[in-house]
Amino acid sequence: MKRGFARIRSHIERALMIGLIAATATLGCASRGADAGSCGPFGNPPAKIDSSPEPFCWSGNKLPSWKDSDGSARYACVYEPKSPAKDHKVPLLVFLHPSLLSADSVKMTNLLDFVDSGQLSDDPSQKGFIVLAPQGRKTSHFYPWPDDSGYGWDNWYRQFNFAGDVKIGDTVYRENVDAAAIDHFIAEEVATGKVDTRRIYVTGWSNGAAMAFIYGLNRPNIAAIAVYSAPDPFGALDDPCQQKPVATAPDGPSQIQISNPWLPAMHVYNSCDTAGICANAKRFTSQLQPLGVGLDNVIIDGFRNQVTACDDSCGTNLNGDASPVSNPMGASAGFFNHVRWPSYWTPAMLDFMRRHPLAAPGH
Repeated sequence: MKRGFARIRSHIERALMIGLIAATATLGCASRGADAGSCGPFGNPPAKIDSSPEPFCWSGNKLPSWKDSDGSARYACVYEPKSPAKDHKVPLLVFLHPSLLSADSVKMTNLLDFVDSGQLSDDPSQKGFIVLAPQGRKTSHFYPWPDDSGYGWDNWYRQFNFAGDVKIGDTVYRENVDAAAIDHFIAEEVATGKVDTRRIYVTGWSNGAAMAFIYGLNRPNIAAIAVYSAPDPFGALDDPCQQKPVATAPDGPSQIQISNPWLPAMHVYNSCDTAGICANAKRFTSQLQPLGVGLDNVIIDGFRNQVTACDDSCGTNLNGDASPVSNPMGASAGFFNHVRWPSYWTPAMLDFMRRHPLAAPGH
């Protein structure tokens, strides 16, 4: 029975990977224009919605659906330890999926292998944690075709106020609905009484990693993040409304204030990554570190060994470069590096988060 399930899981994972490769193999061959309209204090207008897909949540549980402020039904999967803790609360790890893939892509990582035995607590006797995998919507993106629309997270509309809507002059800017959905599902899981609220962490992959960054940088309840291969959520590729993150009131629409600049963050990315993400991460790092963000960069090569620098043959444009003409190595070797979760580094990512809980009340 176990072998049969493992075989089914293997087929599912292979199908997901083939789907990702088929969807992104021509990344950069064509590019959508900058048609998001005028830029505002929170960057681009909210993404155009196509649909709100429902994940399968294989081997996990599907939380009750919830309607966001746009009226879209939102979904999330949850994976809990087989032997739930009865005498203590356990950490919560939120996984944000890549664009073009659903919440079920958590199966393409090895995160679920640690749900029963992983250590996100300082007590060696307390092992295991809960994985929450919210589902993004199918919307417009500011990535090159074919990733200009599809499943994903809207990190281009940057109204992430924890308190909700913001009024500037006569205009009301609603809270980013993806952020609100993540908030909702975290709150649902916390309401079960199972979650150690000092240890709520976020991880993500690609567009999900970008969302994890901008979400964590605006959520004081998030203890730390550890992500893989994030394009800069404040400015990359086709984004016409790029902004520089600041920790104080912005001087104008070219800046955006973050409310949680003390966030401990680990970013694992490839020295040769798709669309010049390595070079793009350099600029992102140079903007975040002066704000106080505890950013731990881990650059890895194609064999998953840590290296000290980006491979310039895979793109040097600080804004990223998805063109197979000007950046052929990024579109080939970088792409294949990007679509593999760095399983070897998962324990280090978990350990980074474990070492950064929220401070105890009164400290």
